Amino acid sequence: MDLLKSHKRRSRISEVLYITLNIGLALSLFVVVLSVQSTWLAYLLVLLSKWRALAVRPRFWFANLVANLVDIIVGLAVVTLMYAASGIVPLQAALAVIYSVWLLFIKPRSSKLYVAIQAAAAVFFGVTALSLVAYAPHSTIFVAGMWLIGYSSARHVLGSYEENMTVLYSLIAGLMFAELGWLGYHWLFAYTLPGFGQIKLSQLAILTTLYCFVAERAYASYHRHGVVKTRDILMPTLLALSITIVLVIFYNDVSAIKSV
Repeated sequence: MDLLKSHKRRSRISEVLYITLNIGLALSLFVVVLSVQSTWLAYLLVLLSKWRALAVRPRFWFANLVANLVDIIVGLAVVTLMYAASGIVPLQAALAVIYSVWLLFIKPRSSKLYVAIQAAAAVFFGVTALSLVAYAPHSTIFVAGMWLIGYSSARHVLGSYEENMTVLYSLIAGLMFAELGWLGYHWLFAYTLPGFGQIKLSQLAILTTLYCFVAERAYASYHRHGVVKTRDILMPTLLALSITIVLVIFYNDVSAIKSV
């Protein structure tokens, strides 16, 4: 009985410590963003928060880093958005709260639904942040960033299904994202949001997230039935096509970041 009580006590302490550390990370990022003009210190904090991935033998480092890519992408993206919201402290605080919610309630979950949400967050926030900071340099940087987002998000989802060809499918997803990135680099549009400072809603982020939603539904249907059932992908496909048509036809001249 004493052993059981001791175990419960340690579990509570661990839980409190986990919550405190994660809230502390989000708060630290908020303070750094307000205090330091350069983004690199905040980026470094996000990377250092993954120290446990390296607290193993070196031969496991790469695998652990790959497994944490989605979390790293979301963290770096939130930092980028916080800096883009410079001067709007309530918005920066809201982003810090969103990151806390991610760390405490979304990232730890392992169900297929939450894994899909985690991947979608990496795609949407990652592409949005990439569109803000990486369209000015050479297109190679933008395309490489898109490849990394596509590869890591696909691998994250496929891992929840224990897919035997996870690496191959993830590489294919990365290639498709890279192609979209090359196209997006030369035809990149974003929409100004009142009260959001320099944060712009990237058209590419919206479309890639929608297409990933369709792909995830198609794969889930195939995994469940052995074939892709029309009823499983009809509504997601119609939603993606409808939004794509509306954006391409009616909203391609609003706050263009870059167009060629």
